[in-house]
Amino acid sequence: MTSLLKTPLRAGLLFASLATASFASAAQAAETTYPLTLENCGRQITIKKAPTKTVSIGQSSTEILYLLGLADKVAGTALWVGPVLKGYEEVNARIDRLADNDPSFESVLAKKPDIIAVQFQWQVGPEGVVAKPEQFEELGIPVYTSPSDCTGKENSAASDGVRRQVFTMDLVYQEIRELAQIYDVQDKGDEVVADLKKREQAARTKVASAEGKLSAVFWFSSAANADPYVAGRNGAPGYIMSALGIENIITTEDEWPTVGWETIAKAEPTIIVAGSMERRRYPLDSLEAKLDFLKSDPVASLMPAMKNGHVFNMDVQAMNPTIRTIEGIEALAGAIAEAGLVK
Repeated sequence: MTSLLKTPLRAGLLFASLATASFASAAQAAETTYPLTLENCGRQITIKKAPTKTVSIGQSSTEILYLLGLADKVAGTALWVGPVLKGYEEVNARIDRLADNDPSFESVLAKKPDIIAVQFQWQVGPEGVVAKPEQFEELGIPVYTSPSDCTGKENSAASDGVRRQVFTMDLVYQEIRELAQIYDVQDKGDEVVADLKKREQAARTKVASAEGKLSAVFWFSSAANADPYVAGRNGAPGYIMSALGIENIITTEDEWPTVGWETIAKAEPTIIVAGSMERRRYPLDSLEAKLDFLKSDPVASLMPAMKNGHVFNMDVQAMNPTIRTIEGIEALAGAIAEAGLVK
């Protein structure tokens, strides 16, 4: 008998056959086995089968589902702060929007969902304004919450929470992969994560020379006659600044503390990043209102960042721990380069 090892063609065919079998086995192993049980924000959730009717509460949760190719599985959405991810306008327009802000518990149930995807615990959580997870789970509807809103973070009904651990994009990647597992689209999840990582690396490289030379404050919004909500050190803006070698002048662990303009001015940030959004909860939600304030306020108008024209706008979705955080890194890197702040 002729040895297979001595016959190149037959050896090649054997290798190809074994490789194919191995690939098929790996692919099969990656498929989701139901019921699927996951640890999620300190709770165990069980998904009995691949969901077909989802209600997503939170723009980021919705956009992740769209990126995973699951728009046809979304029955309703809520909690929007800006335009949908580019390229998904038509898809999003076909899906029922339950509310721009807080949906009612009844409106969510009316869609007869088999899962709820939630971005923030202040919507659905221990003190949720929509409901507690248990209220849905008593009806057989599991609630999946973004890990970025609970891992290393203490949420409170009285504030935006305190983030004890530094946020990294790994929490968003965990969410993408877990949602992909829940819906049995793991390959697509890996593809989305790989693309986001590639984009971040390109943005980092673009302004690598800025390391240690710049400082910034991220301004989300302001209530009437009140100090601005600015980004603490451990949230998504902190990650953006760290990725680009920029110092955050705000050092508190609070997610979005209020800090007076006098305090901000004393720190002399090189850059002011002003949030742009469609939401209108507070008087200074709009970018235009922010810019008008910066021009007219006797303290803010004298800041070097204002005098030098280094006020950059950013979609507030990028300021939240979301897939858009990568867009924030890209946008700020581009603005820094265009302003000539790096050589």
